[in-house]
Amino acid sequence: MNHSTPLSPRTLHHPSPVQHRVLTAAQLRDHGVTTTDAGERCRPGGPWQRLLPGVFLLHPGPPTPEERLHAALLYTARPPSSRPAPRIPAQPGTPGPHTPRPVADALITGLAALALHGFSCAPPLPSLDTIDVLVPRMRRLRSTGCVRIVRTTVLPPPVFVAGLPVAAVPRALADAVAELTDGETVRGLLTEAVRRGLCEPRSVVEELTAARLLERPHVIDAVDSLVAEGRAIAENRLYRMVLEHGLPDPVWNVGLRLPGGPHLGAVDAYWPEQAVAVELDTRPLLRGAEAGRSEQARRRERLERLGVTVVHIAPRRLRDAMEEQAVIVRTALMAANDRDPAAYVLVLPR
Repeated sequence: MNHSTPLSPRTLHHPSPVQHRVLTAAQLRDHGVTTTDAGERCRPGGPWQRLLPGVFLLHPGPPTPEERLHAALLYTARPPSSRPAPRIPAQPGTPGPHTPRPVADALITGLAALALHGFSCAPPLPSLDTIDVLVPRMRRLRSTGCVRIVRTTVLPPPVFVAGLPVAAVPRALADAVAELTDGETVRGLLTEAVRRGLCEPRSVVEELTAARLLERPHVIDAVDSLVAEGRAIAENRLYRMVLEHGLPDPVWNVGLRLPGGPHLGAVDAYWPEQAVAVELDTRPLLRGAEAGRSEQARRRERLERLGVTVVHIAPRRLRDAMEEQAVIVRTALMAANDRDPAAYVLVLPR
């Protein structure tokens, strides 16, 4: 074989053009190219280049973003001998309806994953010097070239974007935030995730907590903005639920108290005639939030002892099952006639 001649795509039998251009040393050996042959082709002025240890680009020009992503996944894929079946990472292009999803050994995460998820606040892929790749903690891999290894105890299920195994938005956000020091950038990424409905604030805060990032002041400030954005979105969905599903108009965002007695707490919507309240659970799982949750539960118990029915709704349920939540509220309103009259409570502006 002439060492200066690139492999012909016809000899590779791969469906994706990227797979013709980025191959591992093991794949090249399968096509009769030894490690020595590959090294000669990668000499200065040669037709190939070594992108990462054991990963080759079969043309001399700069790699495309797609080629860099594919190279990062090939570098972090387990050797075939260490797994029961081949798990070459998925390539760009959506599998057909009967094509099984490949099992991912590693996931694109961090800013590269957010760019793949379509974040406008994330730098575009061509501008990224580093691609973060999430791998199980026990893998013997090191960061090198354009790849930064991010380790995790348990590799989460992949989300496939353009055929590539990518970390879900909350985990990708946490891995991106871990490397960012600019508070405005962090705030923009977190807010965009919630504003576009890509995830709920709670799932983001859970990942930030697990990564021990909530000790950083600029992250705490960004989380405050995230919570405010999430609450505004949840309240808007609650308004839509009442309007679109024909529920009677409640009074919005009010506080309840006994005449001459203590404040009973605030609710997001209240129907005085039926003594039915809706409470949105928008409190994130921040450190110290358990005390707040206990107080929330005690407040709900006090209201229910006074005959007020409290419907507790998670924002995720409003997003994914609005009609179901409307049925629950309507049922509570209709059941008011079958209950003993509730104690009289004052309804105050919040």
